[in-house]
Amino acid sequence: MIKSRTPPQFDIHALRNGDRDEFARVVEIFSGQIYRLALKMLQNQQDAEDILQESFIKAYKALPKFEGRSSLSTWLYRIATNEALMFLRRKKPHQISVEQPSEDDEDRTPLEIVDWCCLPEGELMSEEARSILERNAAALPETLRVVFLLRDIEGLSTLETSDVLNISESAVKTRLSRARLRLRESLSKYYGERVRAARERGDL
Repeated sequence: MIKSRTPPQFDIHALRNGDRDEFARVVEIFSGQIYRLALKMLQNQQDAEDILQESFIKAYKALPKFEGRSSLSTWLYRIATNEALMFLRRKKPHQISVEQPSEDDEDRTPLEIVDWCCLPEGELMSEEARSILERNAAALPETLRVVFLLRDIEGLSTLETSDVLNISESAVKTRLSRARLRLRESLSKYYGERVRAARERGDL
């Protein structure tokens, strides 16, 4: 995650004046997080690398106008997210904007929800379970997926996510709730089978 107990400090004045050494520090500290976000959004290593490069090029050019209204990390996330979304829209011209809700985002009654709260931690945190979660997250509608990635994967706050996406905090909360509900529903079959198996073994 981009957060840490002691957030890195940067010389914003030097960055605004094009200090390459200070900008190199920014790239070193944040490139891993930006690449990870791009990879999860685009599902392609080469595309993620291209977005990483373009994001930092754009950030370097825009730094003289950086006003500091948001943190540098949030500002970088905004640039990278916008670059990734524009890339997706070029590939899918009819892609719905992240700012625009769609009928596909409306609340709906889950088909099946299985309570897996009592499964052993090893079952919940297995590599297979994480892989299934990632695949289902990648299949979420873009409006929900990007909020889930920023909040639950990258650890941004609700306020930071709203700043990155230029949507209200209430919209962030609503979309995150819907994303989590859909993921829980999609994982129900997987965990439901394991709950039944555990009960048959007498583990539950």
